[in-house]
Amino acid sequence: MISKRIQGKGILSKLLEQGIKYLIMKECKKISNLKIEIIGSSIQIIKGDIQKINIVANDINYKDLLFDEIELETNQIKINFLSRNKELKLNNNFKIKFKLSLSENSVKTILLSDKWNWIGNMISKEILNQAKLEDIVLKDGQFLIKASKDINTINKLEQLNLKVEQGKIYLKSKAYNSSIKIPTEDKVYIKDAKIENNSIIISADSSVSF
Repeated sequence: MISKRIQGKGILSKLLEQGIKYLIMKECKKISNLKIEIIGSSIQIIKGDIQKINIVANDINYKDLLFDEIELETNQIKINFLSRNKELKLNNNFKIKFKLSLSENSVKTILLSDKWNWIGNMISKEILNQAKLEDIVLKDGQFLIKASKDINTINKLEQLNLKVEQGKIYLKSKAYNSSIKIPTEDKVYIKDAKIENNSIIISADSSVSF
């Protein structure tokens, strides 16, 4: 009987992992090395009451936002099994904790892209009073940018400080006595953000709906 329970739990967990993997991959343009860990008894899984889910992945493209690594954890999640069309539906209201890593190349690609360059240009305008972001460097724990206005480019890299205040990320310049709040969804609460090993590491909480 015990062996059957263990075997049953293994099968249910694998089926559930595949269902969650499908939902995640459907939301992402690209994701690699996606690993999902389901924590819960076979009875809990059958009822759709999952104690905990851990997810790790790297090389992620979500709506043209590039993340080099992500670690995600959620607790007490309700899952509905739709047997008629063999789909998996997650409860619309649950919380997650996550940690993101964005390399210099990822940050540069995002902020210079056609879709998201409005954020990069907004940073240049609000911080340096320049129209266009030209370059980004993450080095020795520093956030450095280069910007231009018309045909005139600021040749030197200007240092900005990365700060978290009241759940949001701010970039600040002591030299220009200016700052800007980086746009994020209201449901995302940033707990920490730092530059480490030439990457931005962000820890946050959020609510999720599918």
